[in-house]
Amino acid sequence: MALMKSGMKFGGTIAVGAGVMLLAPIVVPVLVGAFKPIAKAAIKGSMIAYGKVKEVAAETAETLEDLAAEAKAELAESPAPKKPRSKKAAAKK
Repeated sequence: MALMKSGMKFGGTIAVGAGVMLLAPIVVPVLVGAFKPIAKAAIKGSMIAYGKVKEVAAETAETLEDLAAEAKAELAESPAPKKPRSKKAAAKK
Protein backbone atom coordinates (compact mmCIF):
# COMPACT_ATOMS: atom_id res chain seq x y z
CA MET A 1 0.00 0.00 0.00
CA ALA A 2 2.82 2.40 0.90
CA LEU A 3 4.51 1.57 -2.40
CA MET A 4 1.42 2.65 -4.32
CA LYS A 5 1.26 6.00 -2.51
CA SER A 6 4.88 6.85 -3.16
CA GLY A 7 4.53 5.68 -6.77
CA MET A 8 1.67 8.11 -7.29
CA LYS A 9 3.74 10.96 -5.83
CA PHE A 10 6.66 10.09 -8.09
CA GLY A 11 4.42 9.86 -11.16
CA GLY A 12 2.79 13.18 -10.33
CA THR A 13 6.19 14.78 -9.96
CA ILE A 14 7.24 13.50 -13.36
CA ALA A 15 4.03 14.83 -14.90
CA VAL A 16 4.55 18.26 -13.36
CA GLY A 17 8.18 18.30 -14.52
CA ALA A 18 7.18 17.35 -18.06
CA GLY A 19 4.51 20.05 -18.10
CA VAL A 20 6.99 22.65 -16.97
CA MET A 21 9.46 21.55 -19.66
CA LEU A 22 6.78 21.89 -22.34
CA LEU A 23 5.43 25.24 -21.16
CA ALA A 24 8.76 26.90 -20.27
CA PRO A 25 9.58 28.05 -23.83
CA ILE A 26 6.21 29.81 -23.96
CA VAL A 27 5.96 31.17 -20.41
CA VAL A 28 9.54 32.41 -19.89
CA PRO A 29 9.58 34.93 -22.79
CA VAL A 30 6.21 36.29 -21.68
CA LEU A 31 7.46 36.74 -18.10
CA VAL A 32 10.70 38.33 -19.30
CA GLY A 33 8.74 40.73 -21.49
CA ALA A 34 6.49 41.65 -18.57
CA PHE A 35 9.30 42.18 -16.06
CA LYS A 36 11.71 44.03 -18.36
CA PRO A 37 9.99 47.45 -18.00
CA ILE A 38 9.79 46.95 -14.24
CA ALA A 39 13.49 46.11 -14.03
CA LYS A 40 14.41 49.05 -16.24
CA ALA A 41 12.33 51.44 -14.11
CA ALA A 42 13.97 50.11 -10.94
CA ILE A 43 17.44 50.64 -12.41
CA LYS A 44 16.59 54.16 -13.56
CA GLY A 45 15.14 55.01 -10.15
CA SER A 46 18.27 53.71 -8.45
CA MET A 47 20.48 55.82 -10.71
CA ILE A 48 18.41 58.94 -9.96
CA ALA A 49 18.51 58.24 -6.21
CA TYR A 50 22.29 57.73 -6.36
CA GLY A 51 22.71 61.09 -8.06
CA LYS A 52 20.56 62.86 -5.47
CA VAL A 53 22.41 61.25 -2.56
CA LYS A 54 25.75 62.19 -4.10
CA GLU A 55 24.57 65.80 -4.52
CA VAL A 56 23.26 66.06 -0.94
CA ALA A 57 26.48 64.56 0.44
CA ALA A 58 28.57 67.11 -1.48
CA GLU A 59 26.42 69.99 -0.21
CA THR A 60 26.66 68.71 3.36
CA ALA A 61 30.44 68.39 3.14
CA GLU A 62 30.69 71.94 1.76
CA THR A 63 28.50 73.29 4.56
CA LEU A 64 30.60 71.57 7.22
CA GLU A 65 33.81 72.90 5.66
CA ASP A 66 32.34 76.42 5.66
CA LEU A 67 31.33 76.11 9.32
CA ALA A 68 34.78 74.87 10.27
CA ALA A 69 36.43 77.74 8.39
CA GLU A 70 34.16 80.29 10.11
CA ALA A 71 34.88 78.81 13.53
CA LYS A 72 38.62 78.86 12.83
CA ALA A 73 38.42 82.51 11.72
CA GLU A 74 36.48 83.48 14.84
CA LEU A 75 39.07 81.77 17.03
CA ALA A 76 41.87 83.61 15.26
CA GLU A 77 40.13 86.99 15.68
CA SER A 78 39.18 86.71 19.34
CA PRO A 79 41.75 87.46 22.03
CA ALA A 80 43.05 84.66 24.18
CA PRO A 81 40.62 83.79 26.94
CA LYS A 82 41.49 85.28 30.33
CA LYS A 83 42.69 82.85 32.94
CA PRO A 84 40.81 83.02 36.21
CA ARG A 85 42.90 84.39 39.03
CA SER A 86 43.73 82.17 41.90
CA LYS A 87 42.48 82.93 45.40
CA LYS A 88 46.00 83.79 46.52
CA ALA A 89 46.42 86.48 43.84
CA ALA A 90 43.02 87.96 44.65
CA ALA A 91 43.85 88.03 48.37
CA LYS A 92 47.08 90.03 47.82
CA LYS A 93 45.21 92.95 46.31
